Amino acid sequence: MSQIKLSKKFIIDRVKIALTEDLYPDGDITTSLLNENKIITAKIISNQKAIVAGLLFAKHTFSQVDDKIKFIIKKKDSSLVKKNSLIAIIKGKASSILIAERVALNFLSHISGIATKTNQFVKLAGKKCKICCTRKTIPNYRVIQKYAVKLGGGTNHRFNLSDEFLIKDNHIANSDLKELILQALKYKQNKKITVEVDNLKQLKKIIGLKFDTVLFDNMNVKNLRTGVKLAKKYYETEASGNVNLKSVKLIAATGVNRISVGSITHSAPAIDYKLEI
Repeated sequence: MSQIKLSKKFIIDRVKIALTEDLYPDGDITTSLLNENKIITAKIISNQKAIVAGLLFAKHTFSQVDDKIKFIIKKKDSSLVKKNSLIAIIKGKASSILIAERVALNFLSHISGIATKTNQFVKLAGKKCKICCTRKTIPNYRVIQKYAVKLGGGTNHRFNLSDEFLIKDNHIANSDLKELILQALKYKQNKKITVEVDNLKQLKKIIGLKFDTVLFDNMNVKNLRTGVKLAKKYYETEASGNVNLKSVKLIAATGVNRISVGSITHSAPAIDYKLEI
């Protein structure tokens, strides 16, 4: 699996794009009405219980607008905070802080939202079952969203199509399943091979072939439990398909090694933060 490298340069570049979007072409015309030399202290406060995530993005947003701003972190990334918790203190020019405010909070809200939702699944699944993200991400923001999943205690699935072989139903619809697995084994070159099945009949046909993971897709709990028992001696096991907070505990109880959940990236609600002066 590709390693996600969230370097300082990457964060700075993403923040720069976001600020350009917000300030093009004439800057913050409202804030320009203020006394540009007035120094203030502002606080970022959580309006709800959450996992804090994305503080480096917020910090670099303020520093790109004004490198003299002091951004004092009061809660670390991955920490669980209560409603009304103080997350960070910002000191500097009022005009600079107001220019950076929305972009900083947008990064913080989105990344914290994914981390928080991921953590909810992680707690319900228990210590023996991993919660994994998928490729259901916002285009060009996959690195950030998968970073958020890690901060929430989740596990990153393959980053892109080059990371591993994942033989899914639409591949099988266009070819013979066994032949696809044999072809993948032929060209494996240290890549993992995961094979998706949606019924026990499919599983029984391929047990014994030397791939790595069997992915049970949209299988009911009863059949999933049976499938895990059949496959666990040979393969890592994974479940996917419309997993939610009500069903994840039962799915994890089948003994499956990991559960992939698309909603932790594509549908995580943003966390409500405010900047208070």
